[in-house]
Amino acid sequence: MSIANAYPDQSERLRAVDPTRDILSSNDQQHWLAITDQLAARLAESAVERDRLGGHASFERELIRDSGLLTLAVPTEYGGQGQPWSLVYHVVRRLARVDSALAHVFAFHHLQVGSVLLYGNQHQQQRLLTATAQEHLFWGNTLNPLDKRTVATERGNGGFILQGKKGFCSGARGSDYLTVSAWHEPTQSLVIAAVPTHRPGITVHDDWDAIGQRQTDSGTVSFEQVEVLESEVLLPPGFTWSPSAQFRACLAQLVLVNLYVGIAEGAFEEAKRFTLEQGRPWLASEAAQAQDDPYLQRHFGELWVKLRSAQVLADIAGDIAQRHFVKRTAISAENRGEAAIAIAEAKVVAHQAALDASSRLFDIAGARATARPLGLDRFWRNARTHTLHDPVDYKIRDLGRWALLDQYPVPTSYS
Repeated sequence: MSIANAYPDQSERLRAVDPTRDILSSNDQQHWLAITDQLAARLAESAVERDRLGGHASFERELIRDSGLLTLAVPTEYGGQGQPWSLVYHVVRRLARVDSALAHVFAFHHLQVGSVLLYGNQHQQQRLLTATAQEHLFWGNTLNPLDKRTVATERGNGGFILQGKKGFCSGARGSDYLTVSAWHEPTQSLVIAAVPTHRPGITVHDDWDAIGQRQTDSGTVSFEQVEVLESEVLLPPGFTWSPSAQFRACLAQLVLVNLYVGIAEGAFEEAKRFTLEQGRPWLASEAAQAQDDPYLQRHFGELWVKLRSAQVLADIAGDIAQRHFVKRTAISAENRGEAAIAIAEAKVVAHQAALDASSRLFDIAGARATARPLGLDRFWRNARTHTLHDPVDYKIRDLGRWALLDQYPVPTSYS
């Protein structure tokens, strides 16, 4: 069953919720979006129960691997699909409508692919990304610059020994490869490397237990005297951060944007479906049917404006990010600044849309929508959990500085 057939008129509903679906018009992109919709339908079948259970979604992650979607961002010269980031983000968004946790895992895989392309030399890119395409490798993330508990010590031959722990390691469990950051005390800077997940000394802990995003495998990873070869070091300590290297934060922030938009779309669609199929007018309403109630219509009208704003700004930001990403080492500070502003605009609106839609879903659907078997609370729990990734107040501040002083955001791991 495809997601377009999940409800009798779902094709038109999805077109209404996402008017940009016709913008991605090439045959290749339509092919991958069709595969995405089929995968989303499979994930939707068990999404409520898996959210309730939490833990590691090993079977569903294999569905993602088997879909071929893991190779989307890998360049064609390395055996991948060479698709633009704008398409990758649309895939993330469509998956997030039904399962934002696994959409998160999928998106973070591609973030690591992007990290290799932005950080690695040509030999590293060829070795790592050719293997990713040929073996359908799944990447996880232990690149968390704020967490300096993992330290790197020189081995004397250009390599390092890693010792310590990392938190919020999205997608690490069940992955084949990791990007990892470690703190190098002598230079007061980071070492960033790409290592196999099953390298001796690496332990991925099953300790992620948040209220939302419950299957993102975002727990702790321990490094016990883990050897990193010189050839695995993507960025050495003391590296001078260029706009190209700093562009990774733009890719990461756009992951969040599209997860939020997807959650908002999913919550909006559930509210609409519930209203049309099960809604009852309130006893004081003069409407014969729930959909004719003016207060419900106001809810949908207000949510629609927020959702459309988030969609449009996310698409604009995705297009800008793609346009500059292809420049790689030639990305300028102005290029990065333009992308960062567009992404901040999209993120603020998407943040608000996700929280509002996932909460107002219950104002619209009423008390019966709180029935636990429906699992409709997962939209709010997922939105609330993920929107805490970094404070939206600082994005608004960045936009204020831009609007008032024409200043681009100061590049950080979160801006």
